Amino acid sequence: MRDLSLHLLDLAENSVRAKASLVEIDVSVNEEKWITMTLKDDGCGMDKELLERVMSPFGTTRTTRKVGLGIPLMAQNARLTGGDVTLESTPGVGTVLKATLDGKSIDCLPMGDLAGTVVSLVTANPDTPDFLLTCSSPKGSMSFDTREIRQALGDEVSLNEPEISMWMLESLREELQPIFGGMIL
Repeated sequence: MRDLSLHLLDLAENSVRAKASLVEIDVSVNEEKWITMTLKDDGCGMDKELLERVMSPFGTTRTTRKVGLGIPLMAQNARLTGGDVTLESTPGVGTVLKATLDGKSIDCLPMGDLAGTVVSLVTANPDTPDFLLTCSSPKGSMSFDTREIRQALGDEVSLNEPEISMWMLESLREELQPIFGGMIL
């Protein structure tokens, strides 16, 4: 992965495959430039055995290939900066992945296009799940919630309509710049 937003894309796709109805992504940066990324879903969850397997690059739930690199690569990139990854899951309840990274480390990947990543997730999954993105730094905070957008648009307009996708992308970029600009963007 070349940036952190692509890690989030890969990890959120796991939540989609786990039949989550809500995927919550939280990205925060503190004054010391430590980045905390938390992805929480209400999908099918994992038992202890599967939880241990997905932490290994040689374990996956997919049938199309024998390896699953998303979580192990995220953990490796976090550890290269002096951070780490924790993963908690309960069958029938959901999963929480939390990654911490030292944003000052030369080994920390750039954030990348977080707005583009979130809009890609939404447009690829226009009906379900819903996505909630919250972001914060010492400069401010914001939230983006597809449930609110669906309510405002009504049932007649899909979230993957080109005009809606462009509006979401422009709005997210506009909201993220003052929060993360100069810190991780």
